Amino acid sequence: MIGKYFEEISQDTGKYVFGVDDTLKALEMGAVETLIVWESLDINRYQLKNSATGEIVIKHLNKEQETNQDNFRDAETKAELEVQDKMPLLEWFANEYKRFGCTLEFVTNKSQEGSQFCRGIGGILRYQLDMRSFDLSDGDVYDDSE
Repeated sequence: MIGKYFEEISQDTGKYVFGVDDTLKALEMGAVETLIVWESLDINRYQLKNSATGEIVIKHLNKEQETNQDNFRDAETKAELEVQDKMPLLEWFANEYKRFGCTLEFVTNKSQEGSQFCRGIGGILRYQLDMRSFDLSDGDVYDDSE
């Protein structure tokens, strides 16, 4: 499975995705056939509420980003973002992947291919996508921590 993923990349088929923000966007579009996640992914999914507007914002932060208080404030208004929910992104994927119609595969660093994938998230796509053409400013905030 990981070999197929690297083959898609090496042949530049456009049928692959990597990084938190692009992978989540492709999931929402139903384009991901196989979601591939490193088994020790250390990213938390935050559901945050803007204390001024009541708007809900989703952020994905690693340990380092969690220490930066700017990640818990609205970039424009500096209003505080109140944590409504926090869970490991790995757990969220395990709970939600079926909703996106894909399979979920965990990767370890115990093989050569797996160690190349370490700390990552990506997917094999059902069809070609050019992720550069998608605007991520539709209200959801995805912080790519890779």
